[in-house]
Amino acid sequence: MNAPESDWIEVRLNGKDQRVPPNQNVAGLLAELGLDPTGVVVEVDGNILQADQYQVTILTATAQIEIVHFVGGG
Repeated sequence: MNAPESDWIEVRLNGKDQRVPPNQNVAGLLAELGLDPTGVVVEVDGNILQADQYQVTILTATAQIEIVHFVGGG
């Protein structure tokens, strides 16, 4: 069941305010943003997460999230 937007919480994502549903995990956030979890590193409140933590890490109001993308080149 989707929560009404009035119940959503505000987090800080890469320095900008972002609203997310309550009980949103990092994996869900990445999916919402269209990001491949194997191509990013995620930090939440100063802690770098391992990929296996994305499903179990629930975002809380005022969470500080940084997502860094891997870029290949040649």
